Amino acid sequence: MAEQPIKRFHRLQQLARSAGEAQHATAMTLATCDADGNPTARMVLLKSANDDGFVFYTNYESRKAAHLDQSGHAALVFYWATINVQIRVEGTVSRGAAADADAYFASRPRQSQLGAWASVQSQPLANRRELIGRYLREKAQRLGQPVPRPPHWGGYVVTPERIEFWQSRLGRLHDRHAYTRAANGEWSVEMLYP
Repeated sequence: MAEQPIKRFHRLQQLARSAGEAQHATAMTLATCDADGNPTARMVLLKSANDDGFVFYTNYESRKAAHLDQSGHAALVFYWATINVQIRVEGTVSRGAAADADAYFASRPRQSQLGAWASVQSQPLANRRELIGRYLREKAQRLGQPVPRPPHWGGYVVTPERIEFWQSRLGRLHDRHAYTRAANGEWSVEMLYP
């Protein structure tokens, strides 16, 4: 239990990958609330995690981005069935550095880069043909050129204030350890009843 939570997260994530979760090891549920406190959740992909926080990327004009910018808080859930582990993260949210977003965007497959320009994320879409048409126009316009990062696309960092590790056990006598970060950045940990 003395292990730091981010180190523990990485150790368990690697264990999940080794146990067959390689394709889903970065999948996480992102939970947000709108201005009225109504919750919503969706799956996104974690791109990095360190002592500064958990990083993911999205369209800044999306519904999730509006929630994140309004509330400044979010929750994440990772679940790796092969090792029976769930990790919950709660914290504050801020937009990531533009340079980091530029670097990550440049590493993405070209189709994904073009898709970021073609999609007006979370807005009504008349039909799939409209989306494909927007994509093909972007593809033709940028033929033979690098695709720059759209100004409406970038990263968010969830800076954890609380991280809970849950390990399934027989008889529903699960292991739960909750880490809480103090104002000075130090973590404290306590066991919880399942």
